[in-house]
Amino acid sequence: MKSVFKNIEEFAEGQLLLVNKPYNWTSFDVVGKIRNSFKPLKLKVGHAGTLDPLATGLLIICTGKMTKQIDTFQAQEKEYTGTMILGETTPSYDMETEADQKFDISHITEDQIKAVCQQFIGEIGQYPPAHSAIKIDGERLYEKARRGEEVELRLRTVTITEFEITEITLPEVHFRVVCSKGTYIRSLVNDFGKALNNGAYLSKLRRTRSGDYKVDDAWEVMELVNTIRDLK
Repeated sequence: MKSVFKNIEEFAEGQLLLVNKPYNWTSFDVVGKIRNSFKPLKLKVGHAGTLDPLATGLLIICTGKMTKQIDTFQAQEKEYTGTMILGETTPSYDMETEADQKFDISHITEDQIKAVCQQFIGEIGQYPPAHSAIKIDGERLYEKARRGEEVELRLRTVTITEFEITEITLPEVHFRVVCSKGTYIRSLVNDFGKALNNGAYLSKLRRTRSGDYKVDDAWEVMELVNTIRDLK
């Protein structure tokens, strides 16, 4: 259920807001839009866990004193639904960049696809995509990648609790993943393609849950912005 607000002061005291991030918005775009809606009131506003611009779904926004708890919310388990395209790879592991390799998928069976999922259950190592928001030497990786610079990617350990295939309509494979903080679903999909001795990239991603918070209870951005403006 969505929160009900009585006055604007509640946001200064601290609120946790569930927002459905739109496609092609950055997480910072959402934060900025909400922060601006409070003007002239100056309020701290931050998010608990970045979503890529091409992803949609649950973004947890904290205001006022609640921003002190961002790390706690960020550490929670996440659930995603998504779609991968088999038979091609892209440098960004998603649709941000054009395909750079193509593979034959005519021999791949549904049983093979479902069996590969099991290889990723548990604690796994993964490299973040070169096109990611991780900072190295104070600069985000995607800024270096877009300039064509080589970057040294560091292996990180993440936990995949659940990974299931929900539908196969080749070249599309639809899936659901439950994972720890810091998991890159793009990297998971790229590694999935390699495990099939093939290629894959992420074409669609939606965060459906973070901890006990669900996207079904989230505000649309402009719906929340208009509610805040009405309270002023």
